Amino acid sequence: MSTFSLNLRPADQCRYDILSLGEIMLRLDPGEGRIHTTRTFQVWEGGGEYNVARGLRRCFGLRAAVVTAFADNPVGRLVEDFIMQGGVDTSLIKWVKYDGIGRDVRNGLNFTERGYGVRGAVGCSDRGNTAASQLKPGDIDWEYIFGTLGVRWMHTGGIFAALSATTPDVVEEAMTVAKKHGTMISYDLNYRPSLWKSIGGQAKAQEVNQKLAKMVDVMIGNEEDFTACLGFEVEGVDANLTALETDNFKAMINRATTAYPNFKVAATTLRSVRTATRNDWGAICWAAGEFHEAIHRPDLEILDRVGGGDSFASGLIYGLMVKGDPALAVNYGAAHGALAMTTPGDTSMASLAEVEKLMKGGGARVDR
Repeated sequence: MSTFSLNLRPADQCRYDILSLGEIMLRLDPGEGRIHTTRTFQVWEGGGEYNVARGLRRCFGLRAAVVTAFADNPVGRLVEDFIMQGGVDTSLIKWVKYDGIGRDVRNGLNFTERGYGVRGAVGCSDRGNTAASQLKPGDIDWEYIFGTLGVRWMHTGGIFAALSATTPDVVEEAMTVAKKHGTMISYDLNYRPSLWKSIGGQAKAQEVNQKLAKMVDVMIGNEEDFTACLGFEVEGVDANLTALETDNFKAMINRATTAYPNFKVAATTLRSVRTATRNDWGAICWAAGEFHEAIHRPDLEILDRVGGGDSFASGLIYGLMVKGDPALAVNYGAAHGALAMTTPGDTSMASLAEVEKLMKGGGARVDR
């Protein structure tokens, strides 16, 4: 029997259940078309860290807030409007005076096409010099957030940490104050080679993430993330990650949790890409020395894979925070991620009832 328990702050002593720190961009989606040929884009909001908070608010009903920064112009206000629609508190956003053309500060744009069949998903981000990337230590009053307001759980990750020379310091500053006030910290490694390429590459990614990992309670990532960011090789998996051997991932997570004894939970999604629209999908969670594996979903049909890992993270956090059960948590995560990938946009459109139905083996018959 597992002896797992998380010593969470009481809900009645905290304004927020979940607080995410990270950049939120405007996603421009060409639908079934291509970025370089489309005449129309549908727009959404999205960001690796924010998507987790939004999922926890919209699907799981928890009190959520986000810390980020925007240039104060109509694009920034459009993204704010999307955040409001998702029910996430916007009161902690830092607004930066806009210079009129984006020479000094701007808001990030993320062009992403979904892929189909043999054509993989493609991302083209336009996020240099953004307000969020310019955040630096001292910009945010963390003592007010974690001490005065109170936060039960903080989530951030490797995308925000890769944005500039100052953002890893902001993450460290936030984690330090969160720790002081007993806030649980989760971190999604979310390795993006394009973000690290011009600032030191994979070596810099490992330097930054290995330092931050020492303060993390719940570490989340996929197979590539653990390898690229923390340096743990997964044996028996080729470079294209076409074959996922569960035992090899368990061995990797065992090495990671030995190297970082502060990890209370480590979780990884298991994705094998058959085509852009057909993936094998599963997940593993380690907690209190035991492994828990989600229901495996071979040949899962996918409409839009972007945000699937973030939705896994929000389901996992819900299961840990509300249910206190890692075996349930990994299944909440895998089911929520699976459902999120059936709809367009970065963020989940699933309900808690739909997640729990899928967890129980429910199918896709018409619900009347």
